[in-house]
Amino acid sequence: MDLSDKTIGFAMCGSFCTFKRAVAVIRTLTETGAEVIPVMSETAALTDTRFGNAADFISEIETLTGHRVISTIKDAEPIGPRAPFDLLIVLPCTGNTLAKAAAGITDSSVTMAIKAHLRNGRPVLIGVSTNDGLATAAQNIGALMTRRNIYFIPFAQDDTEKKPSSLVALFDRTLPAAEAALDGKQLQPVLG
Repeated sequence: MDLSDKTIGFAMCGSFCTFKRAVAVIRTLTETGAEVIPVMSETAALTDTRFGNAADFISEIETLTGHRVISTIKDAEPIGPRAPFDLLIVLPCTGNTLAKAAAGITDSSVTMAIKAHLRNGRPVLIGVSTNDGLATAAQNIGALMTRRNIYFIPFAQDDTEKKPSSLVALFDRTLPAAEAALDGKQLQPVLG
């Protein structure tokens, strides 16, 4: 896939256990020739966890993309008037962010990026990562699936025995899902 003429916003929320896979997707996107502009929720940008230190992830992402991570509402707001992205990928997208996006709540850098990008009528590609995807978050996934310009990376249950309600994006399907979203289509099948 040639994305050399595309600028892609890549937003990460606080599903920390998936960060290494998300960074690998950023690496792949840059290798296709896409310009990638990183966005991280305030929580993602400031929280050290057993999966790694926030500063280390930020440093790696900024090195890969050549761009400073956008991590405040103030810095995400100009995405609307400047319209810099052809596509905004939100990966990982937590249940919290799914709920806010479904309800139109803009209280983080990622939800502001979504709102600002959608105002330009351009596609948003969501990569679900939530432990309550088949519980409380299911209604928000359903609501977002009916919205114009919202697409999903195909997803599947994460761990059917220990976390039966958990859903996670199929990270290896991000590029074909991005290509489909740029064409105004939902990559099928949605459920892996």
